[in-house]
Amino acid sequence: MNELKGPAGAASGPDGGAGRGGDPAGGGGGKPSPAGDGILSARGLSKTFVSGQEDILILDKVDLTVSPGASTAVLGASGSGKSTLLYILGGLERPTGGELMSGGRDVYALSDSQRARWRARSVGFVFQFHHLLSEFDALENVAMPLRLAGASRDEAAARAKPLLERVGLAKRLSHRPGLMSGGEQQRVALARALAMGPRILLADEPTGNLDGRNALMVNELIVELARAGGMAAVVVTHNAKLAAMLDRRLVLEGGTLKEG
Repeated sequence: MNELKGPAGAASGPDGGAGRGGDPAGGGGGKPSPAGDGILSARGLSKTFVSGQEDILILDKVDLTVSPGASTAVLGASGSGKSTLLYILGGLERPTGGELMSGGRDVYALSDSQRARWRARSVGFVFQFHHLLSEFDALENVAMPLRLAGASRDEAAARAKPLLERVGLAKRLSHRPGLMSGGEQQRVALARALAMGPRILLADEPTGNLDGRNALMVNELIVELARAGGMAAVVVTHNAKLAAMLDRRLVLEGGTLKEG
């Protein structure tokens, strides 16, 4: 495997400016207060769903800080709330209570547009299903977030190519998803998640549809890229063997996180 030196553009956005993942609002609003050593800090996160006449508590005052270069596995039974926690950490689903601090500000105190801006610049997502666009080749799929952020076609391609090389797909740049194996498609999805140079990588069962060999390869890539690029990685998984490869293992049970 080639040496991994972190995601291309990790210190800059598509406009060439400095990385802004630590400022969720994109500037303004006074001086932020310190948020500790973590890139992202959840404090007392709670989530309740209403089902008929019943309130179902999914998360019960969860605290979690994720740090640069460290990878964290979240294990738990199906339906325990692992994915819900991940979506809250990524700014996709509002908690019922608590706060999510990034750069000294509460992500959920931001406006929808500010939070979307923070998410686009700070968070990379990898899901169990790769969600690649079938009509585009690997290079175009990885370049897509950059194109949507305003990068030119040439600039986006120039930044996407080394990411695909880093996940071992230098010879598959022009291949569409239908001509790639499941493991290759998931590595394309991982490269795409890194395209904007995120500070946080969130992966929801990223190896759930892969065989043992490919699952191991994708898991190793996540760990190595987090360490080399100074990202914080949180991986939701059912696979205890793969979770053991990460720096920290937590178990979500009864709405609370415990060391696993």
